[in-house]
Amino acid sequence: MKTVPSTPALVAAALLTTAGWASAQTAPYPTKQVNVITAFAVGSGPDAVLRLVGQKLGQRWKQPVTVENRPGGGGFVAIEAVRRAHPDGYTLLQLDSEHVSALPYLYAKRNFDTLKHFDAVAPLFLTPFFVAVPTQSPWKNMADLIKAAKAEPGRISYGSWGVGSPGHLGGEWLDYLTGSKMTHVPYREVSQLFTSVANGDPAWSFASIPSSQGIYRAGKLRYLAVASPQRNPQMPDVPTVAESGGPAELDVNSFVSLLAPKGIAPAVRDKIHADVVAVLQDPEVKEKFATFAFQPITWPLAQMDQFAKGKATQYKLLIQKANISLD
Repeated sequence: MKTVPSTPALVAAALLTTAGWASAQTAPYPTKQVNVITAFAVGSGPDAVLRLVGQKLGQRWKQPVTVENRPGGGGFVAIEAVRRAHPDGYTLLQLDSEHVSALPYLYAKRNFDTLKHFDAVAPLFLTPFFVAVPTQSPWKNMADLIKAAKAEPGRISYGSWGVGSPGHLGGEWLDYLTGSKMTHVPYREVSQLFTSVANGDPAWSFASIPSSQGIYRAGKLRYLAVASPQRNPQMPDVPTVAESGGPAELDVNSFVSLLAPKGIAPAVRDKIHADVVAVLQDPEVKEKFATFAFQPITWPLAQMDQFAKGKATQYKLLIQKANISLD
């Protein structure tokens, strides 16, 4: 005959189960492997620095940190791989500011707002962009470029590495700020873009240091200005847009960060943020970032959210004004 547990025994068992569950929930994060999905391809700059940051976090957390590449679909492949994950900090997502702030307007028919589905958890780096022209260009500064663009609306062309990229939206921003009208020419390959710019067609483009340095060092490109409020420490002789006769408001950059599905516990979010910021101070990490001319960013969470929302406001204006769509 089976023995039926007494009521006190059942209560004790229930308490033990509840205590075990509560203990698991309050255990210091992380207690198991952390997976980071990235929208960038294997071997790209964002992928390379993420793997080093993940390695350093794994040493700090004494738990493995894996990186899985899901490029493609304008970022949606990676986004969909993470969107429905539990918001427990064990599945994170690496995106840039265009995935976060421009995507909802570039793909308006999808009715998807990145900021409504994800919480920013940690900053990684900022990429500044320079205004690049062929060495033989008659323009010596931003004032010359703007004057030429305003003199013949639509004739001056600029290239970018794709519709909706920072290079494209940066050109739209320059048009908006100066009242000019230039023609955008998108390219599939970054290398092809800068080869074409070096040959004078299109007339100019925005360029990051790592993507354009080969042609720049070959003497085929010049930088008129850096589209930033301050000069770049790796190219200190290149003036800012304002110093070069252009609008001081022209600040063109891309910000890469880590996000988690919406609803992550504040304590876990703060823990990830603090530990990533600490890792960014590591000399080996700083050296790795410098090889790509990435600027490590240690912004607090509130500043990250403010930056993303500010970008979204700007991108919405530019995308709707120019009627840009990737739907």
